[in-house]
Amino acid sequence: MDILLALLPAIAWGNILLVSVKMGGGAYSQTVGMTIGALFFATIMYVFTQPALTMTVLIVGFISGLFWALGQVNQLKTVEKLGVSTTVTISTGMQLVATSIFGVIAFREWTTTTTIVLGTIAILLIVVGVVFTSLDDKENAQPPGQLKKGLLTLIVSTFGYLVYVIIIRWYNIDGWSAILPQAVGMFVGAVVLTSKHKPFNKYAIRNALSGLLWGTGNLFLLLSLPRVGVATSFPLSQTGIVISTFGAIVFLGEKKTKRQLVFIALGSVLIIGGAVLLGMTKA
Repeated sequence: MDILLALLPAIAWGNILLVSVKMGGGAYSQTVGMTIGALFFATIMYVFTQPALTMTVLIVGFISGLFWALGQVNQLKTVEKLGVSTTVTISTGMQLVATSIFGVIAFREWTTTTTIVLGTIAILLIVVGVVFTSLDDKENAQPPGQLKKGLLTLIVSTFGYLVYVIIIRWYNIDGWSAILPQAVGMFVGAVVLTSKHKPFNKYAIRNALSGLLWGTGNLFLLLSLPRVGVATSFPLSQTGIVISTFGAIVFLGEKKTKRQLVFIALGSVLIIGGAVLLGMTKA
């Protein structure tokens, strides 16, 4: 039962981009819609849990949410260029590598020979996995420069997600306490980043559903952490890329050649394998 609980974040988060694309709209209305749903969910959570909100929690949580908005809007912009199946695997790989390297530098996470070896192998697996999932095929090649533009946008996205995660850890803020201030920051950040593009439309309302999924995944992650620990919950939460990747191909009709499907499958396995090894370094 505990393992099933730890898998629920992956199920929720793995469906976010699928739902977002299915609901329609561009990256800007999708991002705002997500934050509306996330803010609603976070408010309900706060009413029931009522964690202590110090000034530090409010400010840091808010800033964390601003950077999440930066990460999310650029991830969705990449989806428009590369599609869900390619974007989600590359984005996940970039985030895993970035947070791991920063964790080693800032938090001295890998202090033993075993963790250094496991962490290094994990990063290599993830990098190879990212390369595999981004391979083009002559029959289904991206327009010239499209992949490069997508990768550059994902670098900005990864930076946003990195700060979103790291700043909370830097100030040692509890996940339950951070939810509401983060959600407020997410909404404000989304509005600021997208205001020029008039994001408030019917698609923003529809995409509130993806924000509820984000909140649900967050809730289950917080519930599973004390039950199974970071070493188990962390890699399990990353398995959502399987749902996103193959869900996009099956349900959104993204076209891939047989060769691409093979490399996407291999890349996904390598990225998840890397996540498992990273989880072992956190044990």
